[in-house]
Amino acid sequence: MQTTTLSFENLHNHGELFANMLRARRELFIGHNKWDLPEALGMEYDQYDTPASRWVVVHDELGQVLAGNRLTPTTARCGIYSYMIRDAQRGLLDTIPANLLFEEAPVAETVWESSRLFVSHTVPAHLRRRVHAKLVMELGGAARRLGATHCLTLLAANWPRWAGRVGVDMTAMGPVMNIDGVDNQVVSMDFSSTLH
Repeated sequence: MQTTTLSFENLHNHGELFANMLRARRELFIGHNKWDLPEALGMEYDQYDTPASRWVVVHDELGQVLAGNRLTPTTARCGIYSYMIRDAQRGLLDTIPANLLFEEAPVAETVWESSRLFVSHTVPAHLRRRVHAKLVMELGGAARRLGATHCLTLLAANWPRWAGRVGVDMTAMGPVMNIDGVDNQVVSMDFSSTLH
């Protein structure tokens, strides 16, 4: 099991890995979860998949994607869009409630957003915890390399059950909300104590 953090600067060094990650996102979010999301060429994407973002991918030696995640700086701007959580709060995304945060969404060099976090539903149950932990560990490493002390993410509201297992201090940043039949909550992941 390997982890790779992709950017527009290095994705040419990793063959089909970026496309495979977008295909895995499509398979899970559109195929399995039945979410109404943009897709093309068998890949899921949205307005936040830009050169400003990074993608953390857990994969095997053949490039099969086991898990993934996108990191976007909270300072990003592209037309009317910034980052998913902030844009939802601003009423720009009709699929996520605008009241998802207790306070105004941050815009800071040291805060990045973690979005589209997934573990492929094809990963066997006995490996899922290990794959998830590997993903979160690499996410933390990537965040630190980017200068982030915190990442905001919209997660299933059961996060308190597993946060300690992956060794990340997490704090609720908004109320529990039901989205498409699943209880979700915005959480801040604190990586400041592990900055080098």
